[in-house]
Amino acid sequence: MLIGDVVGGVGMRALLEHLPALREEHRPDVVVVNAENAAAGTGTSPRQARDLLDAGVDVLTGGNHTLRKTDLLPLLETEPRVLRPANIAVRAPGRGLVTVETAAGPVSVVNVLGAVFMDAAHSPFAVIDDLVERAAAAAPVVLVDVHAEATSEKIALAHHLDGRVTAVVGTHTHVQTADARVLAGGTAYVTDLGMTGPHDSVIGVRTDVILRRFISGLPGRFEVAEGGVLVQGAVVEAGADGRAAAIATFSVEA
Repeated sequence: MLIGDVVGGVGMRALLEHLPALREEHRPDVVVVNAENAAAGTGTSPRQARDLLDAGVDVLTGGNHTLRKTDLLPLLETEPRVLRPANIAVRAPGRGLVTVETAAGPVSVVNVLGAVFMDAAHSPFAVIDDLVERAAAAAPVVLVDVHAEATSEKIALAHHLDGRVTAVVGTHTHVQTADARVLAGGTAYVTDLGMTGPHDSVIGVRTDVILRRFISGLPGRFEVAEGGVLVQGAVVEAGADGRAAAIATFSVEA
């Protein structure tokens, strides 16, 4: 089970409250959560990371905001289950790949950042083959979180990896897409898992703040909204060989 970008304290509370029911319904062997917006919309605090791991999340993935919270940096070095995109910076602390043990066997998780409209040190295509080779050597099931702005980049990466990984899922744009499918080679794909947070907003931020910015052109402090909270993500079914059999998105009112 993969859960889309957790936004702010409201998203954290919703996920922690509803995770037991999601586990009961879907019986996942592994839970992966993108938490790079958990700390008031920008980054993840060490306490939030610990709370999620303590609640049974197996791996936390990140994105373009992961390095914003400097107090998280030591945890990136010491806790392998807290990832940052492998290509976010040349000498960034932490890692973009981890293999975890589950009741169904080992699962590898890879985290990369898009390069189109984003500040990645390298294109994800420049690093992904090596990452996937290492991930597949450690586990038959390989899940890839592509934190990217451009739909085309996410789809292209999925086709590049089709048949070599179990799933490629997109994060970052905070809008759940309707294109979940299994590609010809057996790789599950969805362009964006969606957002775990307030949907009465502009991708998580108070609507009035964003409208003022667009209309007046004046900068304003982004504030996380509160209403219309949903927990969004996808469930991937895979065989022992790591090939995906199905993928289905979910959106739960919190």
